[in-house]
Amino acid sequence: MQYKIEELNALAAQFRRDLIETLFSVQTGHPGGSLSVVEILTAIYFIHARVKPEDPAWKERDRVVLCKGHAAPMLYRILAEKGFFDKDECKNFRQCGSILQGHPSAKATPGVDLASGPLGIGLSAAMGIALAQRMDGTGAYTYAVLGDGELNEGTVWEGLMSAAKFKADNLIPIIDYNGVQLDGACDEIMPAGSLKDKLTAFGANVLTVDGHDIAAVSNAIDTAKKTKGVLTVIIAKTVKGKGVSFMEGKNIWHGSPIGEEQYKQAMSELGGA
Repeated sequence: MQYKIEELNALAAQFRRDLIETLFSVQTGHPGGSLSVVEILTAIYFIHARVKPEDPAWKERDRVVLCKGHAAPMLYRILAEKGFFDKDECKNFRQCGSILQGHPSAKATPGVDLASGPLGIGLSAAMGIALAQRMDGTGAYTYAVLGDGELNEGTVWEGLMSAAKFKADNLIPIIDYNGVQLDGACDEIMPAGSLKDKLTAFGANVLTVDGHDIAAVSNAIDTAKKTKGVLTVIIAKTVKGKGVSFMEGKNIWHGSPIGEEQYKQAMSELGGA
């Protein structure tokens, strides 16, 4: 199904409302980073990713690795919208016996390609998947969605060096660059300096876009696909807690439960009840 950008923007707005509804209901989960990654995942799944919800294990599918696994609630909502499982299953997020665990599980959840949670492991694993795809000759892509706080992990940079060496041009890393991690601002916890310069020094072609502009993210992915023989990394500038005023840019909302008055305000600001 082909979507217009206006339709995708409306879907993204609905995803935000549904996320708040779910996390308030279960009183657990990570709202801040889930809200910042909405448009990135929407662009991947509804414009680019070649997947078959009726056949999650389809060999020729594109793979999507949510390296920042704490944003699983938003991934699940989008997978449900794609038809991998019933939307009502999202109500059971992080509950005993649910297929929707606190972080993605490839074993438990249809549509999840790699278990993630410990930050830093996702990119290297995604590179391995991309190289296997190249050997299989399927023409498939692997999308790796990282958090900027995750870049503190040395394994990310090892993965980047390897991706440059092997010219993994079917691997498309997208960094959800919201500037905030669990304990505070990224520039305070572990200053990265010029991220673009660092990535370029590691052999990557670097694109920088507004991560809340679905069309811009999609166009960057198109450019990455057309750039052969080199890894292309997309820096998507976002806002942690995007759409909810009291969450925006606040590290406390990395993983805090949502109170009743906060829920009402958030829903009001997002156009809900």
